[in-house]
Amino acid sequence: MSMHHPYSSGWREKTRISQKKGLWRRIIRRFPFICLCSGVLAAGLLVFFFGIPRVMEQTGEAKVPSSGAEKLSDMVPGSKATADFDLAALHLSPMPLTDRWLLEKGGESLIVESSIDPALQTYIANLLRKSHTVKAAVVVISPHDGRILAMAGYDRDGNGDRICLEADFPAASLFKIVAAAAALEYAGFSPDKKVYFNGHKYTLYRRQLKQTRGRYTNEMTLKEAFGSSINPVFGKLGIYDLGQELMANSAERFFFNRSIPFDLSVDTSVVNVPEDDFGLAEIASGFNKRTCISPLHAALLASTVANDGVMMRPWIIRRVIRGDGEVLYECEPAEMGAAVSSETAKNLRILMGETVKSGTCRRTFYRLRTKKAFKNVELGAKTGTINDPTGRFKCDWLTAYAMPPDRDKGVCLAVMGIHGEKLGIRAAKLGRIILDYWLSL
Repeated sequence: MSMHHPYSSGWREKTRISQKKGLWRRIIRRFPFICLCSGVLAAGLLVFFFGIPRVMEQTGEAKVPSSGAEKLSDMVPGSKATADFDLAALHLSPMPLTDRWLLEKGGESLIVESSIDPALQTYIANLLRKSHTVKAAVVVISPHDGRILAMAGYDRDGNGDRICLEADFPAASLFKIVAAAAALEYAGFSPDKKVYFNGHKYTLYRRQLKQTRGRYTNEMTLKEAFGSSINPVFGKLGIYDLGQELMANSAERFFFNRSIPFDLSVDTSVVNVPEDDFGLAEIASGFNKRTCISPLHAALLASTVANDGVMMRPWIIRRVIRGDGEVLYECEPAEMGAAVSSETAKNLRILMGETVKSGTCRRTFYRLRTKKAFKNVELGAKTGTINDPTGRFKCDWLTAYAMPPDRDKGVCLAVMGIHGEKLGIRAAKLGRIILDYWLSL
């Protein structure tokens, strides 16, 4: 049925047709202008999404999250490191560390991206300033890939930049890790093997090194002796079970008397294993002031145990990038070697766990072990304390690991404190505070 009125002239329909024709004429006339506007808009979008990030990267203003969730490599797709780039040519030296900084080299600006966690680094640096120590150092490392998460030194005289890399400090009972590894790896010992000693726990007299047993002889397991750091037990271990060759071999496997490859210059940790019995006892127990170690190396001892016996090369420089976005250097994690077998590393973790449960760290680490957040965290540690050669200062050590079920967040650390007439905060307590902070984030 027609909707037109019988008396209509048809003007409405003519008007609609006229309007449609006029609209198409206007579109056709303005077509070049519409194309021009569309092109300008598209070009603007391309500049916004691709040009600005590149400019920001070249000027060093592109933000790199310290969490590592969004890496700089995501902003420079397809970049590859130059094969012949020499990182040593940059002559990097210890400095206030952060996750990235600009470096001028040969008139060229370079972006250096590091493995440092800025929040952790700042937290530790502030903690050391309040430690009331003469000197202090902390190194935090990921055991699975060797990346340094924090490396902070403190010196009340203001010379703390290189402390973490200096091997001027007596290793003390930290060396018991090396002696215990040799006993487990080569001498047929197990964590539950019975050992004996006479006299006090922390002395080392010649009469305590005899194999005699009597009414007042103390009996315990190797893990208990390690956890409580019993000097006579490890002294006799060095004389009767290990000897010079095994001790020297174990020390070398743990990179004593060997250069540690690192992005910064690090001193060589030294040990001289003698032939005489009392000298062997001193070395094996750590009861001497001639075996020296750096805080960085001390952290590697714990990381090797936590990483199933494999020592990873420590590194702090993640990448070096030129101003135009070309990647000149990119770190690839690498193994330095297996210090012990995975089975021996497992047994060493039992020994170091005993230090936390019932040994020298029992009281200090009690708060961690009883916290809900640490319920499923595997903790292990070794402490060491000895006076310096002058007798004026006390050197205080902790090397430890904390391995949660998510092992990617597992860390190892070394803490060293040098104390004067008055003791500052002890290394074990500083370590506990740092582990609590890291694993509570």
